[in-house]
Amino acid sequence: MIRTVSVLVAVGVLAAGCGNTAEDRGISGAGLGAAGGAIVGAVTGLSVLNGALIGAAVGGITGVLTDKDSIDLGEPVWKRGTSRQGAGGSAQSSYASSDSGLVRRIQSALAERGYDPGPVDGRSGPRTRAAIAAYQRDHGLLVDSSPTPELAKHLES
Repeated sequence: MIRTVSVLVAVGVLAAGCGNTAEDRGISGAGLGAAGGAIVGAVTGLSVLNGALIGAAVGGITGVLTDKDSIDLGEPVWKRGTSRQGAGGSAQSSYASSDSGLVRRIQSALAERGYDPGPVDGRSGPRTRAAIAAYQRDHGLLVDSSPTPELAKHLES
């Protein structure tokens, strides 16, 4: 049992290293801790569910209590930008929803044009992504549902 708890704590500490804010680190820690805990639960006397719950708790708490200087595994996957070729052949950045000011501008512009992005709160949730996709489809743009600076410029032109 002590070995199981030690493994779960180690998984939690490593899992909590993703993110620059306490919230990101807590989410990353809980998610990765749950995955690690489920594996530990499957190979030990714990059930998979018990392992996942313990791992999520340890990872989430560790993520919230650590800071970037303690351990840093980089930015979470959901906040990383990627580069890909757009329809015109130029590299186009795909920004995650980490820039809340940009997302607010896009949400506001979409609402003014009759699309329903949900509340103008700076968060790129399912309704915002659906409104972005509808706007992109209606205007012959590459449909990726991403709140990018290029999209903001298109909406504001």
